[in-house]
Amino acid sequence: MFPALETEVKQETLPDPYEDFMYHHLQYYGYFKGHRGSLPTSATHQHVWKNNPRYLLSGSFGERQGMIPDPLQKEKLLWPTCTSSPVHRQIEAVSRDSLMLSSPLLKSRQLLHDEFGEVNPCLREPRDLFTFFSSSGPLQAPRWPIECEVIKENLHHIEWVPPQPEYFYQPTGNEKLPEIVGEEKGTVVFQLDSVPTEGSYFTSSRVGGKRGIIKELAVTLQGPEDKTLLFESRFESGNLQKAVRVDTYEYELTLRTDLYTNKHTQWFYFRVQNTRKDATYRFTIVNLLKPKSLYTIGMKPLMYSQLDAKTHNIGWRREGNEIRYYKNNRDDGQQAFYCLTWTIQFPHDQDTCFFAHFYPYTYTDLQCYLLSVANNPVQSQFCKLRTLCRSLAGNTVYLLTITNPSQTPQEAAAKKAVVLSARVHPGESNGSWIMKGFLDFILSNSPDAQLLRDIFVFKVVPMLNPDGVIVGNYRCSLAGRDLNRHYKTILKESFPCIWYTRNMIKRLLEEREVLLYCDFHGHSRKNNIFLYGCNNNDRKYWLHERVFPLMLSKNAPDKFSFHSCNFKVQKCKEGTGRVVMWRMGILNSYTMESTFGGSTLGNKRDTHFTTEDLKSLGYHVCDTLLDFCDPDRTKFMQCLTELKELLQQEIHKKFNELGQDMDLEGSWSDICLSDIESSTSGSDSSLSDGLPVHLLNVADELNQKKKMYKKKKKKLLQTRKQRNEQYQKNNLMQELKLTEDALSQLHGREKGTSLDPSKMTSILTKSKERMQTEKPRPTVSCSPERSTNSSQEPAADMKSHWSRNRYPATKRGRAAMTVYPSLHVYTYP
Repeated sequence: MFPALETEVKQETLPDPYEDFMYHHLQYYGYFKGHRGSLPTSATHQHVWKNNPRYLLSGSFGERQGMIPDPLQKEKLLWPTCTSSPVHRQIEAVSRDSLMLSSPLLKSRQLLHDEFGEVNPCLREPRDLFTFFSSSGPLQAPRWPIECEVIKENLHHIEWVPPQPEYFYQPTGNEKLPEIVGEEKGTVVFQLDSVPTEGSYFTSSRVGGKRGIIKELAVTLQGPEDKTLLFESRFESGNLQKAVRVDTYEYELTLRTDLYTNKHTQWFYFRVQNTRKDATYRFTIVNLLKPKSLYTIGMKPLMYSQLDAKTHNIGWRREGNEIRYYKNNRDDGQQAFYCLTWTIQFPHDQDTCFFAHFYPYTYTDLQCYLLSVANNPVQSQFCKLRTLCRSLAGNTVYLLTITNPSQTPQEAAAKKAVVLSARVHPGESNGSWIMKGFLDFILSNSPDAQLLRDIFVFKVVPMLNPDGVIVGNYRCSLAGRDLNRHYKTILKESFPCIWYTRNMIKRLLEEREVLLYCDFHGHSRKNNIFLYGCNNNDRKYWLHERVFPLMLSKNAPDKFSFHSCNFKVQKCKEGTGRVVMWRMGILNSYTMESTFGGSTLGNKRDTHFTTEDLKSLGYHVCDTLLDFCDPDRTKFMQCLTELKELLQQEIHKKFNELGQDMDLEGSWSDICLSDIESSTSGSDSSLSDGLPVHLLNVADELNQKKKMYKKKKKKLLQTRKQRNEQYQKNNLMQELKLTEDALSQLHGREKGTSLDPSKMTSILTKSKERMQTEKPRPTVSCSPERSTNSSQEPAADMKSHWSRNRYPATKRGRAAMTVYPSLHVYTYP
């Protein structure tokens, strides 16, 4: 593109405008303090980068060191040996003179590809402010904690919708309850090593997880007749800790707890190989923690066959027989465990199959979807992709802003906002499928979608906890805590995803009204889809928070259950996104709970939900938004009327249960709605509340220092008493001056006459002598912590008896001394 550049490398070059600009720029900010001659020319830059493709920009999501080819080379920062000796001398000079970086050239982010593939020096736009996906660049590889081993295989599952409904399992009563024998009587065929649990905490991460050679954890087959299954879970979102073979076709499975905790075993996702077609296998998960589960009412596990996917285009499907969920007979004395057992017949010999608690949706799946949106010339016009923040492990938390361009600033400012988020609990992948359905519709060319983009600004965080999703956690982040209990946190470094989300919404509320906030979740104990909201006590908006859920139940009657919705605000849920956003001023603030099982409503009764069912709910959210904001308020008012009738029936039902009767023709706004609603039970996430794991030791040290500081403080109590004594004396002088009116009344004088100076002097002298001989009593401490607020008025009875105490401050009795602080009322001159 610039032919002269090849020759300029070999000979001395003239000053380049770009070089001159960058020299002054770096020197001004203190990043470069070498001589002008030590700075390589832009021609040298281009020659080096152009002829060494290892250093070409990857274009991968705006990584800070995107130019460095390998993590191991980031610290070495080696230049190619093929460069000429003058170039070497220039590079060495830069390396000597730079104070901040060992090689500012490699760290620079100013070199970009042009449309012809050449590398030309020009300023990069500010990082994370513009779309950073590139059709030619690779996806950002997930970052794992350094303790986690990760296999080097890329897994991909096809999307598929079963042609027939998948019905719940109907128990026969003859299901076997296998006795748990453990590895004492069985053979361990799979077990993860060095899994971080309670007592450890997250320190660092890297792409690919643990360094070194990946071990083969599965057993070695003895020959083609060996029927042992080969297990694996060291892939994205995988979860299986151990597999024990207790019989030819029977295995006991142990799930891994959330990293850095000893809780939350619910999500499973693992692979088996070396299958046999005609055999009946039994799998039993032995360390589940919840006493209730959808598996008790017909839910089946999911299975995926790679051979079926390749030959018949069949994806995930519900499989399993003899399904039972029961209490484990082996108790460790601390907490009870529960078991899930099922039998399965594989469709093929020598197949590779997967099992999962629900349809997986990984961080890589999300990135592939967002990449397709960013590369779509139409969708990228009204969907702007940004980096909200980086997670603890350094994975990107994405923020989508979706709205049509406005014609005028006034039109843009008039738009209301809608905030949606998902996957704060990483094991609840159903939230991602609802989010995908929402994005599919809102980014489409449908007239309704275009109308929504015209009247709203959508802020979407599709994956709030990417670290948990990557490592296969069920509920927690790498801080070992449930993020949905920390929306009030001030610990930005420990909970960055939540802190930045709340801060984004706070700034959004300063710009415009936020009509609706909704966080997508999954539920493990109840069927159907429903919402948790927050009761509003404002008479003007009474029952308004229930209108949107009722409308949604009418638009999706076979999936959404309004009767399962709950609007009670419990104390243990104060840190959830729903309650925090409601207290920030968002009236319609919800948690959407979608079941892991299926529907008990309408045409879908007793059938499992598919990914298509969940994605359709994302469409229904959009449809309900249009109904909710319809300028014709007929639907809205009809829903309000229906809500009053439903509430009246519920109140009558509650009072009938109590054996009482009540006239409900009075004021509806006087009824406390929380009293007639049950708690939003089903979540044990409050067990994960508290400081992040890595701060627990710090907290213990701070508590010890506090105790030591208190002990040191006690030595200074003598000085405090002296200060209190002086404070008493000063206040006594002020109080004696204020008794002039009371004394004049006692001597029959008119208000406003002055006292005899000699008498006043004698009073003051006696008071001083008494104060010097009398030690201050502990009940009359005048320290700021114990004194009465001077701006607070005294009680009425204290006013009426004010003149009866002639010299309340000089009395020796304990009863009189306890009244002393009440005289510190300077509002009565």
